Amino acid sequence: MKTHPISKRLGLLFGPLLFIIIQFFTPEIISPQANSVIAMACWMICWWITEAVSISVTALLPLFIFPMFKVMPMDEVGSNYGSPIVFLFFGGFVLALALEKVNLHKRIALNIIKRTGTSPNRVVLGFMIATGFMSMWISNTASTVVMLPIAMSVIKLLIDDADGFTKNDKNFALSVMLGIAFSANAGGIATVIGTPPNSVLIGLLENEYNIEISFVKWMVMGLPFSIILIAIIYWVLVKWMFPNHNMEFKASKPFIDTELKKLGKTSKKERHVLIIFACIVFLWIFRSLINSLLPALALSDTIISVLGAIALFAIPFNLKTGDFVLQWHDTEKLAWGILILFGGGLALANGMSATGIVDVVATAISNSNISVLLMASALIFLMLFMTELMSNVALTAVLAPVVAGIALGLNIPILHLLIPVTIASSCAFMLPMATPPNAIVFASGHVKVSQMARVGIVLNIISVLLLIILFNFVLPLIF
Repeated sequence: MKTHPISKRLGLLFGPLLFIIIQFFTPEIISPQANSVIAMACWMICWWITEAVSISVTALLPLFIFPMFKVMPMDEVGSNYGSPIVFLFFGGFVLALALEKVNLHKRIALNIIKRTGTSPNRVVLGFMIATGFMSMWISNTASTVVMLPIAMSVIKLLIDDADGFTKNDKNFALSVMLGIAFSANAGGIATVIGTPPNSVLIGLLENEYNIEISFVKWMVMGLPFSIILIAIIYWVLVKWMFPNHNMEFKASKPFIDTELKKLGKTSKKERHVLIIFACIVFLWIFRSLINSLLPALALSDTIISVLGAIALFAIPFNLKTGDFVLQWHDTEKLAWGILILFGGGLALANGMSATGIVDVVATAISNSNISVLLMASALIFLMLFMTELMSNVALTAVLAPVVAGIALGLNIPILHLLIPVTIASSCAFMLPMATPPNAIVFASGHVKVSQMARVGIVLNIISVLLLIILFNFVLPLIF
């Protein structure tokens, strides 16, 4: 008989109980409405941490709490769930769905691995580059799921060879598995649609502060950071923690060639998706230039994203037979829950701002004598290590509005503080439960918790240092 974990059972009860205590038995903090927002935030955090119910279901709480307790009317709360950022990510999800459906993501990954070389370290690098690149466009979970069976097959070649599964072989297997998981986490940092916390941040900035970060401007900052982080992960894995000294591995090239042969020639369907994908990326990159030449178009990243989604449903790859890449039933695989989660996060942020909670935080910080660098470092550290234990997108939804208030209190541009704190939520390398990629490679059986934690703590500390450098030196030059 299946038993429900005690943590989830307690969380299920404590969430509403916390709300009742704060709402009805706590002295007024700022206003009755502010009490309601704080009470609901505590309820949401409790359910998000314990995962007592789906994190997406938890994100629906503002829809009945805010109107009921006069925080804001229903139409105002509901508008957060239909924010442009929600549709930006919807378009990104549809694009990812098409890449996966025609197996184009696997073809791209195998070709990247093939071109990096066949020495053990180069094979690890190939897997990491392929995973990181895919995670820029599709979910880090999907990237890892694609790469894992390919990696497992390569590792099996080592297990079955003449000398058995030696220490060097085990180090190689560990490097490949952890390299895939960690590159999936780091790769998503590079683009706005690469990982949900990025979109939560973009939504907060647009909804509450009328600040827009374009797709290309994010990439100017995110892509170099992602590349540097993946390079550091590679060095830590293969040169420091799990070196494979003088190991020879000739079998990987024939295996990759065999896998590519199985995919066959690039199909008409794949070429169709590739053309639409290339057009969307082109429009994202050159949007500002196009708008300056044709201002009547008024293109935004969201419009381009939705245009790409419609094209995949509406433009047939074979007009004569009326064959389309995607049918609506394909959207059953879409991560609808994440879209609701964005809406819940934006509604919570809106509630915090509307009831003056963010202003109170800003005032309290401005009246203190805290060093800006020390505060930024503490927030980055807090976000990074807390995300080891709870959903990074849920954590960003709760902390981002508070961090914005702290930035205002410190009298620094909110982007300078919010961006590194948000990126920190994607740098969880220590525990299997921290991110889906970590959990997937842990389930392979080639990685122990102690091994992941040993590498992860080093990478977490390096990530904190990188993010402090980003905060102090890089972001003031870009934003």
